Formats: sequence, structure tokens, C-alpha cells
Amino acid sequence: MSRITIYHNPRCGTSRNTLALLRERGFEPEVIEYLHTPPSRETLRALIAATGQPTLALVRTKEALFTELGLDAPGVTDAQLVDAMLAHPILINRPIVVTPLGSRLCRPAEQVLELLPAQD
Repeated sequence: MSRITIYHNPRCGTSRNTLALLRERGFEPEVIEYLHTPPSRETLRALIAATGQPTLALVRTKEALFTELGLDAPGVTDAQLVDAMLAHPILINRPIVVTPLGSRLCRPAEQVLELLPAQD
């Protein structure tokens, strides 16, 4: 299988478990620690679109900063959510995995298995 990318936070148990599942299955993904290397606006928007989920699904709504920034207010737009995630990458939910078979927020970690080819 060609390239696999994981947007990873090593402090997150789900992210660590997802990375471990990839490696256990013989894949060595490109690991992007997005807190140190945040995605560009274009990349973030593409990731959101590729998952097929609403923008809010890729935001860490339980992060205190989400409420502090007023992102829980009625009428907050997708553009405002993207702006907040770019300004504060801690708001990006993780892990996001991209493979040739699709892109997904892998919560729980086992969802990554749906993005991998069947193994004999």
C-alpha cells in the first residue's frame, strides 16, 4: 500500500493506539505531530472534506479552549472553526489517518482498520 499519513499527538492514548495498530499490521506511516507542524488552511480543509464529516466533528469540543473561545455559541461557522483550529492546533481532534482507501478521524483507534487493505 502506498503512503499512509497520521496526524498524531503522542500525548493522546487513542492516537498512540492508532499508530501502534498501523505498525502492528506492517505499515510505517508518515507521522505528523500536528501540534508542532500544524496543517495549512488548505490541508485542514481538505482533511475535513475527505473524512466526509462536518467540521465540528474534527474539533475537540471537550477542550476548555473550545468554550473559552465561544466556539460553542449558536451560529459559529465552519470558517470560524477552521480559523480556531489553525490558531490553536490543540483544538484539532486526533488522530486523523489518510490512506489511499480513505481518510478518517480514528476514534476509537480500531476504525483505522477500515482504511487498510485486507490482509491474506
